[in-house]
Amino acid sequence: MSALALQAHPEPLPSYQPSGQEIPLFEAAYRHGLPVLLKGPTGCGKTRFVEHMAARLRRPLVTVSCHDDLSATDLLGRHLIGQDGTYWVDGPLAHAVRTGSICYLDEVVEARKDTTVILHALTDDRRMLPIERTGECLIAPPEFMLVVSYNPGYQQLLKGLKPSTRQRFVSLSFDFPEARREACIVETEAGIDAATARRLVSLAKALRASAEYDLEEAPGTRLLVSAGRLMAAGIAPREACRVGMLECLSDDPGVISALGDIVDAVFEA
Repeated sequence: MSALALQAHPEPLPSYQPSGQEIPLFEAAYRHGLPVLLKGPTGCGKTRFVEHMAARLRRPLVTVSCHDDLSATDLLGRHLIGQDGTYWVDGPLAHAVRTGSICYLDEVVEARKDTTVILHALTDDRRMLPIERTGECLIAPPEFMLVVSYNPGYQQLLKGLKPSTRQRFVSLSFDFPEARREACIVETEAGIDAATARRLVSLAKALRASAEYDLEEAPGTRLLVSAGRLMAAGIAPREACRVGMLECLSDDPGVISALGDIVDAVFEA
């Protein structure tokens, strides 16, 4: 059987509820050696989707959370000094290529610019990763797949993917789930009753629709799950929502207090 054949996974997959055709599209990209770009707001399920697909495809997953100081060297690897002299240690990207894993670069636009340059030869028909410091040129096996993600809401002139980079990827757009599906996700993930899950989703909908409080980001499904888990542990709704959601959305005490009034309105209705 081909290494790329999609087989039934013998163990439970990480839970994920599709909103469209993202699963067959991802599988098709995997079969044909195409890298994938996931676009969407924080907390909408991008990382969970990648975890689900890696398990579904039965491939190891190497995840890198990108940040301002992440360099190409961090991804490729470096020489270290030991008792017997220097030796090479692969970075996560090189390791993923060698082992035929799925490599997921989360929030790739947060990384330094030199990181995207090293992806170019890996994301076209060459599918190779040059490592200048060792003189190697790794050829990606068919099982290897590169997945990157970013939040377009944070995209700025100095923090965006160049068109020459974006056009190398199959792009899948994600958004917050529709209300019924999001309530089902929150109920399952948080272990709460359906009515409480629906109220949390109603709260999130109200906050996402309001421009009054100038929030940097709308509450994602991840925050609803966090608040729900606290409620399942016996924490009162207002307190669970305050520490699980509101404090994560703003540092302004006045804004947090005003958002708390919305929480009261939703849970006392």
